[in-house]
Amino acid sequence: MFIIIGGDGKEYGPVTADQVRAWIAAGRANLDTKAKALGTEEWRRVGDFVEFSSPAEAPPVVAAPADGTPLADRGSRLGAWFIDNVLGVMCALPGGVLLGAAFMRAILSGHPSIEDIDPARLASGALVLSGMMLALALVQIWMLSTRGQTIGKRLLGIRIARFADGGNPGFVSAVLVRGFLPAIIGLVPYLGIMFTLVDICFIFRDDKRCIHDLMAGTRVVKAGAH
Repeated sequence: MFIIIGGDGKEYGPVTADQVRAWIAAGRANLDTKAKALGTEEWRRVGDFVEFSSPAEAPPVVAAPADGTPLADRGSRLGAWFIDNVLGVMCALPGGVLLGAAFMRAILSGHPSIEDIDPARLASGALVLSGMMLALALVQIWMLSTRGQTIGKRLLGIRIARFADGGNPGFVSAVLVRGFLPAIIGLVPYLGIMFTLVDICFIFRDDKRCIHDLMAGTRVVKAGAH
């Protein structure tokens, strides 16, 4: 086990030799990086340790990048997705009820026609539905842009972070590239279904990064971890 000094001057570890090799392969450490074996006080070059003095097999994909930020577990990510979708249904429900009431008289008449539709309820239903969905979308976009979180992610203590340094990904990465672009691809006939399924399956990688994470250069981590 080793402790290393990162490029930011902070200590990371203890980590295994395989983890250090993974950081070297990813360019987050090199043979000149200062390190010490766990239980010792002598700082040496990584390349001075016998574990790193000769080529090794390609390291596996690791769960935590070089800044040591712990990744969010898959259950929390699924729970956050579920909460966000339930919120969407709850926001759509009042407007949906009003729209249903607008068409109810026409449905019950047995001979529905445009004259049987209640225009006042139709307008109010459309207004409530669009207003509440827009309000939810704006809140979610604002939270993603400023915190890297949706409401569901905030409730479950996880957030989206830049893969490189754990910082806030911002509007372009968190909303446009990570959210909007995959949604557009998902609408493409045939290709969209395959893309969505593969995207979901990618969460079972060791680093838990889905395709939309790879596209946006992000990862999902535990909130409060920097």
